[in-house]
Amino acid sequence: MSKPHRHTSHPGVINRLKRAHGHLAKVIEMIETGDPCLSIAQQLQAVESAVANAKTTLIEDHLDHCLDEVVGPLSADKRRELEDIKKIAKYL
Repeated sequence: MSKPHRHTSHPGVINRLKRAHGHLAKVIEMIETGDPCLSIAQQLQAVESAVANAKTTLIEDHLDHCLDEVVGPLSADKRRELEDIKKIAKYL
């Protein structure tokens, strides 16, 4: 059995996903009770934002830690390329 794969960012990612879960539950409740569409859309935006932030944090952390384990230490030029990849990943 392999050891658990954990990073220091994981508790923050979990908190963001729990926040998204709470917002999503609220959206479902709002739709069921007939709340205004504007309010529902605002809550949906909160869900989307929380999930996107969790994803970005997870990807950046993976690039920072897991990639280093695979390729080893990087030169300053290669490190800049990695930083560019992290910036691009925010648009995924």
